[in-house]
Amino acid sequence: MRYVNANDILPKHLLAELQQYVQGDLIYIPKQDENKVKWGVLSGERQRLENRNAEIRQLFKEGVSLERLSKEFALSVETIKKIVYKKCESKHY
Repeated sequence: MRYVNANDILPKHLLAELQQYVQGDLIYIPKQDENKVKWGVLSGERQRLENRNAEIRQLFKEGVSLERLSKEFALSVETIKKIVYKKCESKHY
């Protein structure tokens, strides 16, 4: 998010209309739904977590205990349970 002066980007008639509602304050204008990106997609963090969770599920299938996975991945046993018992969902980016 960046600061932009409305005088620099808005037509005068639109600026005058907005000034009927707010003056001298910051206003957040959200992105349109079709332009939103899910958390972690741009940074790659979402993919990193998906890869980690896939590895955890595979190790669990191979017989590694919940406690061992918890220690190896520095996560609580409850978090490991949520990962291994969660139904696979289709990816929607």
